[in-house]
Amino acid sequence: MSRREDVPVGEIIRNAIVFNISHWRDEGMSTDNLFAEVEGLFTLLEERQIRYLLVGGIALLKYVEGRNTEDLDLIVALGSLRSLPEIEVTSENEDFVHGTLGDLKVDLLLTRNPLFDKVQREHRTMARFAGRDIPCATVEGLLLLKLYALPSLYRQGNFARVNLYEGDVAALLQAYQPPLEPLFAELAAHLSAGDLRSIREIVQEIETRLARFRRGLGEPAS
Repeated sequence: MSRREDVPVGEIIRNAIVFNISHWRDEGMSTDNLFAEVEGLFTLLEERQIRYLLVGGIALLKYVEGRNTEDLDLIVALGSLRSLPEIEVTSENEDFVHGTLGDLKVDLLLTRNPLFDKVQREHRTMARFAGRDIPCATVEGLLLLKLYALPSLYRQGNFARVNLYEGDVAALLQAYQPPLEPLFAELAAHLSAGDLRSIREIVQEIETRLARFRRGLGEPAS
């Protein structure tokens, strides 16, 4: 599967908000400024020479179709926030900062988490977003982040996000079929043995579904 040549970030986020029924009664919700705010954020990052990596649903759209997202996800160092006073922080914890830039929701994954730092350093590529070249996570980087998050989402009982993340993993595996053992080896340094076993089981279930899907398309069973 070929990558999309250019991902219209502002349009994607705006459409996700407009077509989310939960926002229909929110009279204060506006999408008019999203295009300018997306452009403004990337301009700030460039002008202030902030090292970052685009991840999350927008990055995923570079590789597979159909993902819907209302926010922009970046991996950055916590210290970079001092150079971005325009972002209003709404909540934060050890690994994440959630904020807004006007109407644009921005989720920051912090490099003090060792896996996030590793993805930012070692799983990056340049891709075309919103008419400019932007550092973006690779397929392997996105898979590492999705798989790493799943055990916590299961413990939280967050079925909606579990379903979403497993769908993202399945889409990437179906389209690119990357080697999985190197990813499991990287995750082993950041997850408990029990969580890693669970991840292997989840991936095995996904691969079983994908094999069934491929047979449905007429490919022989292996």
